[in-house]
Amino acid sequence: MGTWILRGDFGTAPDDLSGMLLGLMLAFLCGHVIAWTYMACHSGLSYSRSFVNSLIVLCIIVSVVMMVMANNLLVAFGLMAVFAIVRFRNILRDTLDTTYILAAITVGMACGTRKFSTGILATVVFAAVMMYLHWSHFGARHRYDLILNLHWARPSQDLTDLQNLLDRHAQQLLLASQRNSVGHEGTDVSYRLLLRDSNRVDDLVTELRAFPGVSRVSSMRADDESEI
Repeated sequence: MGTWILRGDFGTAPDDLSGMLLGLMLAFLCGHVIAWTYMACHSGLSYSRSFVNSLIVLCIIVSVVMMVMANNLLVAFGLMAVFAIVRFRNILRDTLDTTYILAAITVGMACGTRKFSTGILATVVFAAVMMYLHWSHFGARHRYDLILNLHWARPSQDLTDLQNLLDRHAQQLLLASQRNSVGHEGTDVSYRLLLRDSNRVDDLVTELRAFPGVSRVSSMRADDESEI
């Protein structure tokens, strides 16, 4: 088995029916692995079943295209002309979806040119990398976990009194915005806080509502700064 994996590239072998069937079956299986990886790692609201199915079909189609070309330059130019006539337009909602499409195309090319070891290895490595990025939450930032909005009726120079209260609850504090309230006296302020104890949000809000000069207090969780 190890020898077959290490020496499983038959790119220079002549075309035959068994080799073509093996390439198509391998493209089908590798497309499934890529699709399963997408299903396991995808997060957000842009999930599409048709996109998952297209990853499998795309891998097979590219494999067939490479078999049709078969190192023939004239056929390659003919396929380019056909694809130039047929236009494919699709807007990807997630930039990471592009990597899955490229992976399906690359693996399909490997299977279609009988570079089976390359296709299998590329599929395994791609799936492993995507699962690692998903499980490790690589690229996510967690600098603040609470967004706090309130109205400050006292003079702006007295905001230091309010910040002293917030410092007792927060490890890190950022004054995100400060603007004059429309139709009311005072200032609308917004803070970003990294709490010392995330379970004491209600205590913080209660203290703020009882603090002189504070009104219209609202809070919102900010668990992650990455895109959804």
